[in-house]
Amino acid sequence: KGDIRVEALRVADVFRAKVVDTSTSSFIFELTGTPDKIDSFIGIMRELGLVEVGRTGVVGMTRGPEGA
Repeated sequence: KGDIRVEALRVADVFRAKVVDTSTSSFIFELTGTPDKIDSFIGIMRELGLVEVGRTGVVGMTRGPEGA
């Protein structure tokens, strides 16, 4: 709540995490990148009160109509 909530959004912006859901007491962020980047994000968010993390691991995806 309060300043911690603002700080969480600021950190998410720095890491280019996307807010996919929010309530008055929580956020759900989507973040892609290297394992080091994600670990850094999680470490900072833990200091701000991170409660739960779900990681899918490495996912390969094609881009554009050529991949379809």
